[in-house]
Amino acid sequence: MGMGAEARKLIAQRAAREVTYGMMVNLGIGIPTLVADFIPNSLDVMLHTENGILGMGGSPVQGKEDGNLSNAGGYPVTIQSGASFFDSAEAFGMVRRGHLDLTILGALEVSGRGDIANWIVPGKRVPGMGGAIDLAQKAKKVIVLMSHTTKDGQPKIVKECSLPLTVKEGAHMIITERAVMRIDQGELFLLEVMPGYSVDDVLGATEADVNVDHVGRRTS
Repeated sequence: MGMGAEARKLIAQRAAREVTYGMMVNLGIGIPTLVADFIPNSLDVMLHTENGILGMGGSPVQGKEDGNLSNAGGYPVTIQSGASFFDSAEAFGMVRRGHLDLTILGALEVSGRGDIANWIVPGKRVPGMGGAIDLAQKAKKVIVLMSHTTKDGQPKIVKECSLPLTVKEGAHMIITERAVMRIDQGELFLLEVMPGYSVDDVLGATEADVNVDHVGRRTS
């Protein structure tokens, strides 16, 4: 069973707290798209999409969608004052030149040292790798949002990724419905435990080695 709407919202809200004033941020497909709804306007953040928007806003009010405005996943969005539009080549040029301060991505697996696998499951048909490889390699900071385990309860934070890699040692932070973790110099640190879970719940669902010395207050 997949995560419910409330768990996805909690993850997105926590991720939004990592966005700071003036950042240029890309939000990946899936849970990351929800982050746009929780970034305060006062932060003056510019959200970037691979399909050609700089200055994307959050989700529109139902019934007020504009068919010409969508994020990279095809979902309707709004725009902020001063937004600009361009083609995908220009969008990827911004990514590859290292202009993104932060990218927030989904993932299928993440290793304890920050390897990310998020673009393909061998034997399954997928639409393509999208911008994940460029984003994970070139953004100044990479945060992964995902469920802590697979649908059958297997850990997604592992010692070694079994799926094809998107990037080696690219993740700086992982946020799941159970925990917030930081990756620093190849080590995984547990920072926060989400409501309804304990440290033991997190460790029991994590294959990778976890340093728990830095556990702080519970996320609210």
